[in-house]
Amino acid sequence: MQDEDRQTLRNELEALRKDGARRQELSLHACKRLFFDYGIRPSMAAVRDLTQTGSASDIPKDIELFWQRIRTASKVRIGGGAIPPLLEERAGELLGALFQEAQVLAREALEAERGEVESERHAADQTLRDAEARNAAAAELLQRSEARTEAAWTQVRELESRLAASSAHGAVHQDSLQSNVHRLEAEKDVLTRRLEAEQATNAGLRDRIDTLHDDLRRSTEHYAQQIKDALAEAERRVKPMLVELDSLRTMSSTWQTAQREASRKEFDFIQQLATAKARADRLDALSRERSDEVDLLTRQVNALRAQQGIDASVAEVLCALATAGRLSDEELGRLGTVVDGHVSLPAHCPKCQEGEPELSQAGDGYELSCPECEHTSGTGVSRLAVVSRFLSGNRASEVA
Repeated sequence: MQDEDRQTLRNELEALRKDGARRQELSLHACKRLFFDYGIRPSMAAVRDLTQTGSASDIPKDIELFWQRIRTASKVRIGGGAIPPLLEERAGELLGALFQEAQVLAREALEAERGEVESERHAADQTLRDAEARNAAAAELLQRSEARTEAAWTQVRELESRLAASSAHGAVHQDSLQSNVHRLEAEKDVLTRRLEAEQATNAGLRDRIDTLHDDLRRSTEHYAQQIKDALAEAERRVKPMLVELDSLRTMSSTWQTAQREASRKEFDFIQQLATAKARADRLDALSRERSDEVDLLTRQVNALRAQQGIDASVAEVLCALATAGRLSDEELGRLGTVVDGHVSLPAHCPKCQEGEPELSQAGDGYELSCPECEHTSGTGVSRLAVVSRFLSGNRASEVA
């Protein structure tokens, strides 16, 4: 069967599939075309290749249905003629024997085709495994060769550095340097030839890999195409990655140099900062000590000013009398603010026992009040007067 006929039959089956035909209809159509139009006995491999659908158990059933329909149509045509009963019986026996023989031959051919397909599949799998093994071995050999090439280049660079160092000693060791130069150049030539040989070996290995790829593609086109595409994609990705790796190595070296310089500067700055901070801490501690001393002296001065030179024992007696309510408003007015420096505010309100009294200045006088129960002393001319009123509960009028 030619490729054009196979493609035409595939187009017909594709048209039937688009019209909604199912697998069995596609298989029967393929069998009819193969048997009647091309004179080819339908087989599982041929039908599966044309329809591209069905399993190894479904397609033989479809082929058996095709032959069953052929036998049924043949029986109808034979039974329609004027054949004597004896001849019809003999013809039926003959057809039955032919049918049984055809079934036996069909089963044998089917088993043979199945065996061939299975053997071809096993052979393709074995070829694929062998090719993969050869590919892995070639890749490992290529990697080892590249490692040896890199080592050779490293030795070449080392020899070049040694040559440059030797040439710096001056004219005093010129003779020995000449011999060393010749020896190093000879070693360089040897290494260069070895490098070229390694490169030629690498080229040969690459050619061998290409040959293996070609063999693998000839053995099984589908798997070989996938491997080739994967290798091409890997090479396309690796080359930019190698270029980028070299760029990143350069950038990393520059960054590490800058990082070391920045670390050194940072260490110097931290030392300077630590020295400045220690000095600032000492100055801050000294400033706090001086501030505490100034606050203490200020409080002492204010207390002395408020006491106005009155003896503390006399002031305590006056405060006790005023708190006990034994001084009248007139007497408290005459005392004024003389003993205000010795007056202490009550800790709790005498009415609610919960609020903390608050002293406020109202105009030229003072007022003591409780924020909880709103108990107040009224306005007084001195702290002593408002404390006395607050404790006694006397809301006197404002004393001018």
